[in-house]
Amino acid sequence: MSKLYAFEIGQLVQHRRYGYRGVVASRDPECRASKSWYQNNQSQPERAQPWYHVLVHGSDHTTYAAETSLEEELGGEQVVHPLAKLIFESFHGGQYTIREGIRFPDFP
Repeated sequence: MSKLYAFEIGQLVQHRRYGYRGVVASRDPECRASKSWYQNNQSQPERAQPWYHVLVHGSDHTTYAAETSLEEELGGEQVVHPLAKLIFESFHGGQYTIREGIRFPDFP
């Protein structure tokens, strides 16, 4: 695991407060969302920590969550999300492998 990040791209996670599960699609060393987006965020966790784009299981939603808001999800089951097969090439042992050349959310 990276020293900067608690979670890897392709890792299964669960939101501590809201309980949804998902897979990490990308990560930022700190919050890169606009000031207005952050101010509208209900929980407003610290901006100066890693933030993660998460594909939410059982929906077509993605979230942008602070590291302190997430925990490892140990169920090991695949995430059902329409972008999962576009971003990841395989799923083994509870971990996704990202497709070469893909960078979410910058892919076409």
